[in-house]
Amino acid sequence: MRVMSNTIRTHRALATLAALLAGSLALTACGGSDKKSGGDTGTGATETSTLTLPKLDGTTLEVAAVWTGQEQKNFKQVLAEFEKRTGAKVTFVPAQDPIINFLGSKIAGGQPPDIALLPQPGAIKQAVQKGWAKPLSADTLTEVQKNYSQGWQDIGKVGGKQYGVYYKAANKSLVWYNAKVFENAGAKEPKTWQELLTTAQAVYDSGVTPFSVGGADGWTLTDWFENVYLSQAGPEKYDQLAQHKIKWTDPSVKQALTTLAQIWGKKGYVAGNASGALQTEFPASVTQTFTGGDQPKAAMVYEGDFVQVNIGETKAKVGTDAKVFPFPAVGSTAPVVSGGDAAVIFKDSKGAQALAKFLASPDAATIQAKLGGYLSPNKSVPNSAYPNEVQRTIAKSLIASGDDFRFDMSDQAPQAFGGTPGKGEWKDLQDFLQNPSDVAGTQAKLEKDAAAAYGSGS
Repeated sequence: MRVMSNTIRTHRALATLAALLAGSLALTACGGSDKKSGGDTGTGATETSTLTLPKLDGTTLEVAAVWTGQEQKNFKQVLAEFEKRTGAKVTFVPAQDPIINFLGSKIAGGQPPDIALLPQPGAIKQAVQKGWAKPLSADTLTEVQKNYSQGWQDIGKVGGKQYGVYYKAANKSLVWYNAKVFENAGAKEPKTWQELLTTAQAVYDSGVTPFSVGGADGWTLTDWFENVYLSQAGPEKYDQLAQHKIKWTDPSVKQALTTLAQIWGKKGYVAGNASGALQTEFPASVTQTFTGGDQPKAAMVYEGDFVQVNIGETKAKVGTDAKVFPFPAVGSTAPVVSGGDAAVIFKDSKGAQALAKFLASPDAATIQAKLGGYLSPNKSVPNSAYPNEVQRTIAKSLIASGDDFRFDMSDQAPQAFGGTPGKGEWKDLQDFLQNPSDVAGTQAKLEKDAAAAYGSGS
């Protein structure tokens, strides 16, 4: 997606955000879950809503998203508030990955949802190209422009028109760890890749496997790669690879894969080894890190702020039992990779535009922020809405970054390459996890699949 190369600027800005995140997490990693501290972000959000929504009695709407479990349950509370304010009836429709294929089948059957939450900018572009997506009304657009930085607005644009409302964001540059295991191992929070390897060895020597990897879900592996690549190759190369302006056979990709293999290919470093990791879905990769007392299946799990939802399914408490540090610097600067889900209208109506406007408001995001495991790019959401100090810190860092972040690379790619289970980058990196010594073969497969997907635009 071309917009990111223009709106995201300098390596120095990434360094500043990484430093902010690192410093504030160090200060707050022991924070509890008191909901009173933290204060406002100073963005002008108020306790009294000024959002105007129409009366929609008799209106029925459908919202589709790939969210499951607690995340889906929490989002339904947001929809319930919209129902309460407008009189509309909103039904949540569970979708499957890749969501573009799911939506295609619904549209072919004459039953598109009114709104779908799309997890990839590439999917928004495809939906527009296929004539499925509808642009935001002037009223909804005003709400977006009021609450979002230019960078977050631009990711939701195609051809200069606003189609997406980025309701949910993710800071995908975090490593969560079992504090008791670290304490027993005498391990320290690393700031560099080399220090991460040293920490992993200390954990391994203490009798606990260092890393839990949810390899059954290929997107977790793309996220690993993107953090290593952004930090090591730098933002300009990252943008070029994201747009397929350089090939996956480039030496910078070889370097990143070779670096990843220092963990993925090290015997005893990944829970269940490669075969076990490839059968471990993301939620289990988290819960197995924070269950089992002093002997969990792993000490660390890499993924975004949304890990907190899954930690919540265990007895571990965020900030005490479960702590977090920024993804270590592989090159000169620690990476800051973000992701997100955008609400896109597929059936234009007064009700759909009103729901999109609601999702663009701080009112909607504040409801889900209070429930935990959620991060909003909406700058008008009060920081105090987040339920613990760790989450408040992550949220404040995201808003402070403005436009200076990098969006998830695979999410910018055509979905056939960057967002389809069992295909493209997901499958190629699963194969690499199985055989981390085959760097050249992996590069060749990645380039073949990327060329096909980018060439067809699918």
